[in-house]
Amino acid sequence: MSTIVQAQTQVVTDPKGFQLSPGNRRWILLSILFGFAALAFGVFQGFVQGLNYAGISLFTMLPGMKTYYEGLTAHGVLNAFIFTFAEANGWLSMMTARGLGRNLNSKLLALSFIFLLLGTIFAGIPIFAGKASVLYTFYPPLRAHWAFYFGIALAVVSTWIISAAQLLALSAWRKEHKGERIPLMAYVSIMTYIMWDISSLGAASEDLFLLLPWSLNLLPGSDPLLSRVLFWYTGHQIVYYWLLPAYVSWYICIPRLVGGKLFSDSLARIAFIMFVVLVPVGFHHQYTDPGIGNYYKIAVLFLTFAIAFPSLLTAFSIMYALEIGGRANGGKGILGWFWKLPWSNPAVSAQVLAMIAFLPGGITGIMNASYNMNLLTHNTTFVPGHFHLTLGSAVTLSYFGIAYWLIPYLTGKELVLKGLARWQPWIYFLGILIFARGEISGGILGMPRRTAIAIINYEPLPGWKLAGALTGIGGTIMFIACVLFFLVIFFTLILGKPKETQEDIPFCETYLGAAPSGWQLILDKLSYWVLLSFILIGLVYGPFLLTHLPPKLTSPPFQGF
Repeated sequence: MSTIVQAQTQVVTDPKGFQLSPGNRRWILLSILFGFAALAFGVFQGFVQGLNYAGISLFTMLPGMKTYYEGLTAHGVLNAFIFTFAEANGWLSMMTARGLGRNLNSKLLALSFIFLLLGTIFAGIPIFAGKASVLYTFYPPLRAHWAFYFGIALAVVSTWIISAAQLLALSAWRKEHKGERIPLMAYVSIMTYIMWDISSLGAASEDLFLLLPWSLNLLPGSDPLLSRVLFWYTGHQIVYYWLLPAYVSWYICIPRLVGGKLFSDSLARIAFIMFVVLVPVGFHHQYTDPGIGNYYKIAVLFLTFAIAFPSLLTAFSIMYALEIGGRANGGKGILGWFWKLPWSNPAVSAQVLAMIAFLPGGITGIMNASYNMNLLTHNTTFVPGHFHLTLGSAVTLSYFGIAYWLIPYLTGKELVLKGLARWQPWIYFLGILIFARGEISGGILGMPRRTAIAIINYEPLPGWKLAGALTGIGGTIMFIACVLFFLVIFFTLILGKPKETQEDIPFCETYLGAAPSGWQLILDKLSYWVLLSFILIGLVYGPFLLTHLPPKLTSPPFQGF
């Protein structure tokens, strides 16, 4: 490997003076900041949730808050939907534009932001009015106000608009670069949205054709089983819509930030292709559901283990890049390189700590996908302990790290409170480890999730109090770390000094670059992988839908308000 080749095509290494247009920059920055604003509201609700497990009930003290479930719904919707949608919409729009060396359609970016903003308003008003306490999974026969379902639909449409903007830009780029490989920076960003386009069809269909008309009394009842199937068709893959934007940063930016190099362009593309193809894994969330045959559960058991493989490919690629960087900085021995990473850079430390936290997150995910383990952990705090290690650490910590260089890049201002920024990821990392330890250990002991533990009228089982105390302590530390992050970003926006020079987006180099010919060309045939995904979806979900359509709309609504 004496020759080092770029992971990107020429348009990335030599963009010929490419700059984000004022329109692109405006809407991307607004989307990023709006996402963090949603996170701020959601994180406060999460703080109150953590204290609940420690036996401290603050819900009755919050203005307008009627029930525990109202707060839990707000926490889930703001953090799992609005925050992640807004960040991905902005972040991957920018990466696509920079990768292709051409701006996206600013009108589409503006339309996407408006749809997300309206969706947040429509969904948020009934949540905080106590008329949509159905959690972010919104299972029927629980019924919310119609505005909640309409708002969720608008938020999803905002992501489809971004995908349309990406594909239009890609089509125009291909006309100007016939025969060239899609730049990796753009490829992984576009594939993330293609995966989400396919995956979001389930919950979108449930929302638009079953729940929204039902909430308007246009349908006689609901079909809880069909609705759950459609939701979980999307509900597991949304995890990858949360995670893959972080992967984009890990593949593209982290190698450059640590002074390392990516191993293989093709390996990165194959990992993202696998996420597109292996969409139908949602039934593993329904192992305990009656009315679903063993065929579906066994099929998705194997597919779920298969979809862990691209994450293992990612772990290899990123650890390789980190080790190259650490050794280039003087690291020696088996692990000496690890300590030579640029830990003083919060953009690096936040994302590397996110990777470390993601290790137990992935392991507990495999445990949840195992049928026998699922019977033990289902509907216990083990489950939120797991996804706080994924969404709550791998994703959120990565977005913190990305923001530490992205906000200065978009605003042209120097980051302020740099000392605070250096400590913030470590404080959050400590908090998530304590928090997850509490929830996972409590779940193994049977501590229920989605339960107002602070006001239960029965004696907690042995071990619950310690697990709850750890959850509350960890959640409090996480909340403090989030406040520190918001302070750094807020003061950067209002007090940051103008940067003397505008730096480029950090993009990686690779040892094995994008081959101009040979078998690797098929990796860029995006339609092939989309077709293969739909074939697999048909094999897994087709038999179920054939036997369960038309819907059995017989279940009356239950409204807890």
